[in-house]
Amino acid sequence: MAACVLYWRAARLRSLLNWRNCFTRAQHFRSEDGITDQAEKEVLHHQENSFHVGYSLHYNPLPYHCAVWKSSNSHCQTNNNEDDECIFPQAPSFWQQGSHYSLCCSRHLSSSKNTLLDLAFNKVPESKRPSALQYHNRKPELSGVKVDPRAFLKCRPEYASVTLDLNDRPHPIEWGDVLPFLQKVSVLKGKMKPSDVSESFVKLSKLHPDKLTLLRSDQRFIMLLRYSVQHLRLFFLPQLLEVLESFVWLDVPSSHTVLEVYEAELCHRANQMSLHQMLLAADLWRCIGKQTPQFLQCLYDSFNQHLRQVGVPELVQILYIIGEGRHCPKDLIHSLEQLLLRHLHRLHPEEIGTICLGLFKSQTSISEGAVTRIVDCAFSFVTEMSDFAMVNVMKYLRFSYLFHRAWLEAMAQEVPRRAHGMAVQGLMHLALTCSALHYRNDRILTAIAEKIPLLMPYCRNKDSCKLLWAFGTLGFLPSQNPSFYPSLTETLRQRKAEFQRYPEHLLTGLLGLAFVSQFPEDLVALALSPDFVSLALKSTQLELKKDLLTLDGAVALELPRWTGPRLSLELREEVAEMLWKFVQSDVCQKPEVLEAESALQDLLGGEKFVCKRMILPHTRSIDLEVHLDSTGQPIPVNPSILEHHISISPSHPSWENLNSGVIITDKLLAQLINGRNSPDSPASSARIEPAHLHRLPPDEGGRLFDSVLDLTSDVTKSLTKPRGLESKDPVKVAVQISNRNHYCSQSQRLLGFHAMKRRHLKMAGYRIVELGLQEWMPMLRKSRKEKLAYLHCKIYESL
Repeated sequence: MAACVLYWRAARLRSLLNWRNCFTRAQHFRSEDGITDQAEKEVLHHQENSFHVGYSLHYNPLPYHCAVWKSSNSHCQTNNNEDDECIFPQAPSFWQQGSHYSLCCSRHLSSSKNTLLDLAFNKVPESKRPSALQYHNRKPELSGVKVDPRAFLKCRPEYASVTLDLNDRPHPIEWGDVLPFLQKVSVLKGKMKPSDVSESFVKLSKLHPDKLTLLRSDQRFIMLLRYSVQHLRLFFLPQLLEVLESFVWLDVPSSHTVLEVYEAELCHRANQMSLHQMLLAADLWRCIGKQTPQFLQCLYDSFNQHLRQVGVPELVQILYIIGEGRHCPKDLIHSLEQLLLRHLHRLHPEEIGTICLGLFKSQTSISEGAVTRIVDCAFSFVTEMSDFAMVNVMKYLRFSYLFHRAWLEAMAQEVPRRAHGMAVQGLMHLALTCSALHYRNDRILTAIAEKIPLLMPYCRNKDSCKLLWAFGTLGFLPSQNPSFYPSLTETLRQRKAEFQRYPEHLLTGLLGLAFVSQFPEDLVALALSPDFVSLALKSTQLELKKDLLTLDGAVALELPRWTGPRLSLELREEVAEMLWKFVQSDVCQKPEVLEAESALQDLLGGEKFVCKRMILPHTRSIDLEVHLDSTGQPIPVNPSILEHHISISPSHPSWENLNSGVIITDKLLAQLINGRNSPDSPASSARIEPAHLHRLPPDEGGRLFDSVLDLTSDVTKSLTKPRGLESKDPVKVAVQISNRNHYCSQSQRLLGFHAMKRRHLKMAGYRIVELGLQEWMPMLRKSRKEKLAYLHCKIYESL
């Protein structure tokens, strides 16, 4: 409590002193009612004298600094975007653990450069997000379609007690109607009562919006602000909230010094306020557009103490506030989850959308079961949801990384029906969620692709780049919509200057294009230019370095005649080394990789015939590399061993005698994997003497593998006759261990990045052998002989 009192008094004192210093150099404004400079001087004289009367500051050694939680991904807070998140630093608990919030230094209440008379009434800092009122008043032309993020307030009349309805602006009055109140400020001066101050603000807040600039420049209004601070401790709570509501309608900038003092006073009175009053005050701060972390913490503490009073309106409103504050305290998450599940059946469609948006913006992870139930509820009335609410559900699915089949299938019906009336940001989020969940549906993608070219005037660079990434990831080809990729690319050209601030957006967009073999050379030259590379390297994120390397490698292979800029050799080697260190500690240690490497070494004759490395570093993954000569025999590929072993050691059997050249059929592959013979298999033929093999001696029944395959003369002949090796050049084989995350969901279509890697390996002269995880993992439980047979078949299947 003492800390709150000290915080309030310190804020008040500093603000008053700043105003005093600045009054001496303020320019005089002549208002429309003809106030004279002499009258203003008298007012200023009265203000100076009043600073020395009736004010004391009681010393308390408690800390002046209050910790403020901010997201470590600061650009998410500084970008003027109501919808966005880009990429989250914190993943859901059932997907990825860890908190990425950091504690930053204390807030500065005021300074000589940010005083009340500096005002900044007409200049809000760019880093501030727009207030709810500004967002509400934004014209549709700025986004293509007008979206109301507070539409949920129409669902229940109970919201009126905890929120401010921005659609219910007071009936506007003219300038002449407010002059008596301004004159009253000049006459009463320091004798104004708290009720006079609050009444004056309420009356002034009804002024027509076109006249607000004139009002805010009037010295009497500035004096009224000062008097409100003087009477702050004397306001009743309803009066205090009335004044705060007046600040909303007066469009007081969120950076205004007086707001710091009001926040301190509300924190000081938090224990006296009801939960509804706390929620209303938090909503008023949101409408003003000011971040108030200290007050929000008071609200969260109060909410935890009044859980039994929480109904649907209180629950939805607190989640809305949490989302706008971009942070949810950890000790509140469990309570919110329980309340959500308790009231889920009572929620309206718009309220579901608001809940999902709040959880998404605050990066709040709840259990997978709870997310599933929320989306189940949304699915039950998906046709009744607004476009805005539907997009919010998709956002939270993306954050939670939850594949909800019924909901996504419903999107295949809803998106084509709604796309023509949606804003570009909503369409971008739909595409981005589909790509994050690896869900490719041509109906969704085609509907978005047809609408986007018509929305180019409203498309920000970040929207264009994320759309390019999403469509490239899902393998949407240029031929499917000839105008889609060119229109987005042209948008990037028109707004090149924005990439100086957000270089990651350009790299994101260009990589999405590279996935589908599209390379706008002017933009590629920009991204690989020394100046841009230097700009990107200033970021501490390794991700930008990796993106630069991937783009550079793609250009090298797909644009052989490229004469534009390239990354320096030193930078390529540096990033490749960092990537290699990562894969060594991660991918290389996975059991399926280690087992495949060991089995290949057994099959081919030793370590020197298998090299585990990043064949193409810009693809950020490893492969098992194998080389075969023109006769089908393995060639050492490990450079360190190659110096000592020029040819195959005589102690190893020849490649021809080691099960090579099998012709794969469905029946044969089924035998090899499932360990049983088909009725018409070659096993019914006469058997021959088993082959003399160094590593794979036959069993008692004359079969090469346990309960897998009987060797007949036909099979043996096919096994010892390699195909496709007529060329004298060595055959380079890249053995890849893939999993379902390399493919679009429930399909055999590779995702954009992995399709690009396959394409680049082929351009580099490699044959691809894929060990699908769904096939290879069961093989790990089988005998060594069966593993070798499987690998042998897969290698020669690629030739």
